[in-house]
Amino acid sequence: MPPEPPVPFPAAPEQVCFDRAELGAILSVYGRMVAAGEWRDYGIAALRDVAVFSVFRRTAEVPLYRIEKRPALRLKQGMYAVRGEGGQLLRRGHDLAAVLRLFDRKLIRPID
Repeated sequence: MPPEPPVPFPAAPEQVCFDRAELGAILSVYGRMVAAGEWRDYGIAALRDVAVFSVFRRTAEVPLYRIEKRPALRLKQGMYAVRGEGGQLLRRGHDLAAVLRLFDRKLIRPID
């Protein structure tokens, strides 16, 4: 009986996506910000190396924030990141809930 051929490593996924728990956490923040009148629209992109949840103040403009998942960075700086309108990195980490806490302080406004 000939030896079995070695089992190849599993292929890299065709695209990176948010799982159900991650999307639930993001949509929870999105719902609060919509209720506060800060955000109006969103878009989701699932690419080969990154998944992006973009939020918009108005539909026809550049994203106000981009919540990104980059699994390639999970052992380095953390695979979750929030980028601002100009592409600047606002927060990065290994825990999505901790990264999304950036938006908790955005809900606090002074009383007029």
